[in-house]
Amino acid sequence: MTTPYSHRPGTDDHAGPPPGCPAHGLVADAFGGDHLAPSGLRRLYGPEAENDPMGLYEKLRAEHGSVAPVLLHGDVPAWLVLGHSENLHMTRTPSQFSRDSRRWSAVNDGSVPPDHPLAPIFTWQPICVFADGADHERLRGAVTDSIGRIDHRGVRRFINRYSNRLVNDFCQDGKADLVSRFAEHLPMMVMIQILGMPEEYSERLVQAARDMIKGTETAVESNEYVMGALNRLVARRRAAPREDFASWLVEHPAGLTDAEVAQHLRLVLIAAYETTANLIANVLRMVLTDPRFRAQLSGGHMTLPEAVEQTLWDEPPFTTIFGRWAVGDTELGGQRIKAGDALVVGIAAANVDPVVRPDVNASMQGNRAHLAFSGGPHECPGQDIGRAIADTGIDALLLRLPDIQLAVPEEDLRWSASLMSRHLQELPVTFAARPPQDVAGPPSATPRHAPRTEWQVESPRPVPAQAAPGPAVVPPPVPTAPAGAQPTAPPAGQIPQQRRPAAPARAWQAVVRWWRGY
Repeated sequence: MTTPYSHRPGTDDHAGPPPGCPAHGLVADAFGGDHLAPSGLRRLYGPEAENDPMGLYEKLRAEHGSVAPVLLHGDVPAWLVLGHSENLHMTRTPSQFSRDSRRWSAVNDGSVPPDHPLAPIFTWQPICVFADGADHERLRGAVTDSIGRIDHRGVRRFINRYSNRLVNDFCQDGKADLVSRFAEHLPMMVMIQILGMPEEYSERLVQAARDMIKGTETAVESNEYVMGALNRLVARRRAAPREDFASWLVEHPAGLTDAEVAQHLRLVLIAAYETTANLIANVLRMVLTDPRFRAQLSGGHMTLPEAVEQTLWDEPPFTTIFGRWAVGDTELGGQRIKAGDALVVGIAAANVDPVVRPDVNASMQGNRAHLAFSGGPHECPGQDIGRAIADTGIDALLLRLPDIQLAVPEEDLRWSASLMSRHLQELPVTFAARPPQDVAGPPSATPRHAPRTEWQVESPRPVPAQAAPGPAVVPPPVPTAPAGAQPTAPPAGQIPQQRRPAAPARAWQAVVRWWRGY
C-alpha cells in the first residue's frame, strides 16, 4: 500500500523511486511482466493496459489501495480511482473535482501539448461535460430536455427496423461477425436518426466515431470529419427545423450557439455510439459463451434488460472516463491530491471493488449500483436510450437467428483496448441460413403469417459418459401417434417452446410487444 499523502502526480513532485528500488530501469516490454516506467509508475497505455486492463487495475489496487498514481500517454502523471465509494465521492463533488480541463496543471505548464493523442477527449470545449455550476445547468438542461422529448416507442420501431436490415445483409450466409456487421452499425443507425442526420450515415462515420476515443494518431482527423457532418446539420436545422434532436437543441430556450449545438451533438453521438456498440457486443458474447448466463436467459429466469444490466456490471462499455481535475489540495482514498492534478474515473475497477462486490461471480440481478454510466451531475443522461438499443436490438437478432452459435472457441476471441474502453474485435457466429425479410415490418423468426415465438439460445449438450457395466436401464415409453396419423414438425425457423406461458404471462408479453412496437 502507498503511504498516505505520498504525492506522485502533480506539479511539484516528479522524483523517481528511491535508490535501490526494483522499479528503476523497468519499461514497458513484452506483455506478461511488470510494465513500469522509469519513475516506477504503471502506464495506462501500452501492452499491459491493452491486453489485460482488469489485471492491471488489480495490481494497482494491491499496490496503492483505492486511488493509484498512473501514467497516461506520453507518461503524463494522473490518478486512477479504483474504489467504488471513492469514485462516487469524486463524481458527486464538483466543488473538489472539477470537469473543467483548463485546471489541468500539465496543460498549463506545457507538458501536455495541443496535439496529444488524448486531445479530442480533454481539450476544453463549451459543452456541459467541461462545465460546472450554472454553466453546467444551462447546457446540461438543454440536453436533458431534448432527450426527454424523444419518442421511446418510436425509437424502438427504428431499432427493430434497422436490426432487421442488418440481419438481412448476412442471414443467407449462415455465418457472420456480429461486431463488424451488427454491434458497430446498429447504434450509429439509430443515433443519426434521433439526431436528424440519416443522409450522413456511412462506414466512414462509423469508423471515425470509434477512432476518436482511441487516442490514435488519426483521432484529431476523425474528430474533424465528424464535426464537419454535425456543423452541416446545425446549419440545415437553423434554416429549417424539424422534429429531431438537433432542432430541439437549436430551438431550446437556453439559447445555445451553433458551436455549442454542434459540440453537444458530437457529445451525444459519440458517447451513445461507443457505449452502446460495446454493450451490444459484450451482451452477445455473454449469451454465447457463459453457460450460467445462457441457461438463465433461455430458461426464462432472466429477461434481456436484466442480462444487459448484468453485463454493465461485468463488462461496462467504458472501462474508465477521463477526467476530473482537482480544484485544490485535497485527499482521496488516503492519497494527497494536489490542485491541478488529473484523475480518471475507474468504472470497471469500481464495479469489482471487493468492498461492494466481494464475490465477482455473484449475480447482480436487480442491482443498478454499478458505475457503467458514471455518477453525480455528469452521469450519462441518455443511458436509457442505450439500454433500449441493446435489449431491443439483441432481441430482434436472436428472434431472427434463434440457433446462433459461437464459431470459435471462447479463448480465441480477441480484444483491443484504449484508455477508456475495451473493445471486442470480432464475434464470429454460425446459424442456419435464412431468407431476408421485409425491413419495414417487425422482426420475426417465422413467416409473416405465423405467430411470433420466443427465441431460445441453446448451449451444446454434453456428451454422456460411457455407462459402467451393470443392469440395463429401460427408458420410459415414448407416446406414439395414432395409427395412420401423419407426423408433424414445427415450422421452419421455429424452436419448440418448453411450455405455454400462463395467462397472466401471455398478457404481460402482449403488453411488452406493444411497447416495443411489434
